[in-house]
Amino acid sequence: MPSKKNQAPTTPAPAADEPDGPPPPEPVPPVQVLYCAVCSYPPEYCEFGSSLTKCKEWIKETHPDLYEKYYSEDALTSKVGTLSLEAQAKLEKEAAKKEAKAEAKADAALKKKLASQVTIKRIERNKRKHVTSIHGLEAFGVDLKKAAKQFSSKFATGASVTKDVQGRDEIVVQGDVSYEIVEMIEAEAGVLKGIPPDKVDVVEEKKKKGGD
Repeated sequence: MPSKKNQAPTTPAPAADEPDGPPPPEPVPPVQVLYCAVCSYPPEYCEFGSSLTKCKEWIKETHPDLYEKYYSEDALTSKVGTLSLEAQAKLEKEAAKKEAKAEAKADAALKKKLASQVTIKRIERNKRKHVTSIHGLEAFGVDLKKAAKQFSSKFATGASVTKDVQGRDEIVVQGDVSYEIVEMIEAEAGVLKGIPPDKVDVVEEKKKKGGD
């Protein structure tokens, strides 16, 4: 029998349940970022938006701790403490001017929207064929291409965005579907949202005699 002294030492096999390396790191939870409900920026960046006054009101009401951190008198004094009085006055003037401009733009858009009208026109091509044209949807923030696609799918017919004789954008749908479109607007179907029913008018345009 061979002597035990001449045998090579053996390394014990690792246990089956013994890990091969260091344990995996603990998963890091995602960072929860708060966004301002007014300008959609994080609160610390509201000053770069165009509605700082309204932003500050929202932050003060909903997150007073963040208001104290970023927009309290102490925070603002610390931020602008190194600026001269002239520089501080200039910053305040620019911020007020920016807010006033943004508010004027929003008011103009609202007035335009209130004065706008959606016109749905039933147009006779011949005694048996009609098309339906729709003007004014874009004034209420409706994407005309998406609306045309929605009409085409809904009525299984052709619908496209074109220019009328005055150069205005319009949607032309093949077929007499004027009142069906009114019902879709009232139901706020698909992209047809935010259009007051009293701003929708249906008119009929008959083919002129002797026309093509």
